Amino acid sequence: MSATDSQGITQRDHRIIRGRIAYTSDKPERKGQERGRETFVVVLHNDGRRSLTAHAEIDDRPSVLRFAQLNVDKDWRPTDAAVRIDVGDKFRGSSWFRFGPKQAECEGFTSVEGRISQQWPLETPAPFFGTHALANDGWCTQLFNLNGPKTQNLPKSLICSLDHRGATGPMLGEVAVTLTFEGREKLTVKAGTFDALKFSFGAVDGMPVEHPIYHVWVTADGNYTFLRGTVGGYMMTAYELVELSDSL
Repeated sequence: MSATDSQGITQRDHRIIRGRIAYTSDKPERKGQERGRETFVVVLHNDGRRSLTAHAEIDDRPSVLRFAQLNVDKDWRPTDAAVRIDVGDKFRGSSWFRFGPKQAECEGFTSVEGRISQQWPLETPAPFFGTHALANDGWCTQLFNLNGPKTQNLPKSLICSLDHRGATGPMLGEVAVTLTFEGREKLTVKAGTFDALKFSFGAVDGMPVEHPIYHVWVTADGNYTFLRGTVGGYMMTAYELVELSDSL
């Protein structure tokens, strides 16, 4: 939807969604303690394109500070991205990514690998790119066919780090995700009450360490906005959308 002034000079060709997600611990000795946070802005373009900018902080040592920006086309396929991370309050890496029909590219620099330049061959356009932002995790669930089986192996996707906290790289890696649809429900979080879709991430092939089961709730309005998440196993952490606005 666009708006023009009386002279037809100005217009607005997009909508904005802004949100904030709280990271808390589920460990018995730290139950409910804040351990990080994420703010995000989603731009919804009139032609169906979407842009996500997310700033995330993980306080658990070594701390992680991440700035991520991702753009997708009208079919949710990634077109380009940029990710910069600090680990332990020191620069870790900064990279730019581009996704074409037959190849993904990464140009960057990290404190461990130095200057990096990757060309990743693709048989088909990349269906998804993971930046490790929770808002981005919500977008991953749009790959699931709600009219198909309850558990589905999603197409192999690219990711900027194979570390569970996204604390390496950033550089191109590949994962294969198993996703289960747990159902629809009315969910209340601090940001409000929403019609939600609940999923659980099972096996994530490609990561050097097995990821614990990850439960995620997203909005059922077609935007797949992240609402809540819980991770068990050694991580024992929880995430909740605490603010959401579509106004300036």
